[in-house]
Amino acid sequence: MQNLVNLRHLEIFGTRIKEMPKRMGKLNQLRTLDCYVVGKHTENSIKELGGLPNLHGRFYIQKLENVTKGEEALEARIMDKNHISHLFLEWSIANDNSIDFQVELDVLSKLEPHQDLEALSINGYKGTRFPEWVGNFSYLYMTSIGLSNCNNCCMLPSLGQLPSLSNLRISKMNSVKTIDAGFYKKDDCSSVTPFPSLESLHISNMPCWEVWNSLDSEAFPVLKNLYIDNCPKLKGDLPNHLPALQTLGITNCELLVSSVPGPLSLRTVEIRKCKKVAFREFPLLVESIEAEGGPMVESMMEAISNIQPTCLQTLELQNCSSDISFRGGLPASLKTLVIRGIKKLKFPLQHKHELLESLSIINSCDSLTSLPLAIFPNLTSLRITNCENMESLLVSGSEISKRLNTFAIDHCPNFVSFPREGLCMPNLTSITVCNCDKLKSLPDQMGTLVPKMEYLSISNCQQIESFPEGGMPPKLRTVFIENCVKLLSNQAWKSMDMVTSLVVRGPCDGIKSFPKERLLPPSLVCLELFRLSSLETLDCKGLLHLTSLQQLNIVNCQMLENFAGEKLPLSLIKLIIEGCPLLQKRCNRKDRQIWPKICHVRGINIEGRWI
Repeated sequence: MQNLVNLRHLEIFGTRIKEMPKRMGKLNQLRTLDCYVVGKHTENSIKELGGLPNLHGRFYIQKLENVTKGEEALEARIMDKNHISHLFLEWSIANDNSIDFQVELDVLSKLEPHQDLEALSINGYKGTRFPEWVGNFSYLYMTSIGLSNCNNCCMLPSLGQLPSLSNLRISKMNSVKTIDAGFYKKDDCSSVTPFPSLESLHISNMPCWEVWNSLDSEAFPVLKNLYIDNCPKLKGDLPNHLPALQTLGITNCELLVSSVPGPLSLRTVEIRKCKKVAFREFPLLVESIEAEGGPMVESMMEAISNIQPTCLQTLELQNCSSDISFRGGLPASLKTLVIRGIKKLKFPLQHKHELLESLSIINSCDSLTSLPLAIFPNLTSLRITNCENMESLLVSGSEISKRLNTFAIDHCPNFVSFPREGLCMPNLTSITVCNCDKLKSLPDQMGTLVPKMEYLSISNCQQIESFPEGGMPPKLRTVFIENCVKLLSNQAWKSMDMVTSLVVRGPCDGIKSFPKERLLPPSLVCLELFRLSSLETLDCKGLLHLTSLQQLNIVNCQMLENFAGEKLPLSLIKLIIEGCPLLQKRCNRKDRQIWPKICHVRGINIEGRWI
């Protein structure tokens, strides 16, 4: 490598290289070197960087733990590399009880970059404090800083005086307990507004952080996005004046009890698993709210019921055991509603919800036994999951769900039936029915009532024996069937001649031979069989009429060892067999029973190998 003296570009980031080749410093024409992995020897130490003055763009220096003296770091001449725009300094994450904190500080001090740098990231630094250059106001063009895994630092560097800093990420600073005045500005910058350009602040995974002292009310004048995640000991108040805030996300801060500003600019709120976070004034123009945990859900429900925000479009409520309801109904502006893990919630059925487009009810609303679709005239997506008492959907008279596009119902053990007159959903493209133990049939007249349906999935519905009368939708192309023994044991699937792709998944205990003759639709192009635990024989007679079949996948059918009948369809182009050990042994030219039945297939792949 050292002889390539005219080399201009070398990219190694993301490779498994453990240390650099020797004497990289001789490649003094290099303009692009995205990463330098510091070695332990003189010939590949950090000193070699001193001979590379022309590096441009993003530059990572990794394994800085191999730099044992500040003088070595100084010889890298990082300050002189004026064309580096993004600098990433990384130490390997490892427990080391023999750290010399002064050496660590000296090394980072000597890695000071030029003052036109745009972005800086420090990861794994083992010193107890940061050198003076980190955050110095002379870095006029610094827009992004990331600090992570600096576990011995108990204080954050002063960053508020950086005039152009717009994005700041702080994570895994395990010794930091307090964010105080020193974070905002240094003593010699008392007249500066702290963080004058900061738009996005992420603080995450801070296990010891307890207090955020927001001493300067003028700080963060343009902050748009604030995210705080997984700070389990954080208790105190958050900054009380954030006039430009648009997105607030606080998650997994179990001890946090705080009041936060609700500026008119706030549009998106996500607060999960916090003790109690309340708004001093509810943000009237908020468009999206996600709340998780009893206190937060109760607080949000109370505020929404009292204020009835007129701009709220998305609401997600999760995990609350209290007896709650939407007093006054849903906000009229709401378009998306997700309710998860709130069993005692009383769903508002008295009024139409004209603008609601997406509704998900998951493990909630135990009092709800039926859902009248008429109150959702503009619904496009409906999902009902784990609603133990849900029995039916209701359709009144000639009312039509004109816009519904996707419908899924799963793990509703008492769901008995669809409306007797069928589901008139002219724009429905997808239906998923899963784990509905008492359901005996799909909606009738699907061929005319849901003419645009393209996808049908039926899983673990043991009482369904056949497809409905009146034909299937003409655009139906893909069908997924999982563990429906009665349906797979039927004599024939009528009116399914439009289906081109079929997936059959087990276990389907008791089905030893599949498929029965004339069961499957002749239009099939692709057939996939997965995890059929009892399947011993694939019956070629049940496939012979599939004159359009091009691909057959057989996966994880452990007991399968035989093909019955004459041969697989002549139209078959690709046969893939995986996880079928008994069959795998027989799929070779020596087997006079199996090989003649498959040898005409152009592409045969057994356990990832083409034969």
